[in-house]
Amino acid sequence: MTDELRRRLKTEGHLALKIRVQPKSPQTAWAGVLEDGTLKLRLAAVPEKGKANLELQRFLAKELEVPRTSIEIVSGATSHLKQVRVTTPSPAR
Repeated sequence: MTDELRRRLKTEGHLALKIRVQPKSPQTAWAGVLEDGTLKLRLAAVPEKGKANLELQRFLAKELEVPRTSIEIVSGATSHLKQVRVTTPSPAR
C-alpha cells in the first residue's frame, strides 16, 4: 500500500486521501482498505487534544517520506473519517 502511495505522490505531486482512523490501538499501522477505497489506519494515540491527529501526520510523513508539514487534515479533525491532503515539498531555492 505504501509503495503505491509513494509512487502516486511522486508522479502527481499530491495525494487526496480518505482515511478512517481507529485511535487507542496497541500500535500505529495500516489496517487495510474499505470497500469504498477508504484507507483504514490504527493509531496508538488517544483522540484528545489533537494527539491522534498528530500521530496520523507523523505516521503518514514517515510512510510517504515527506515532512510532517506536507500532511494537512482538510476535514474531519474531530471525526474518525478524515480527508487528508499530502503534497510534495517545494524544492529549496
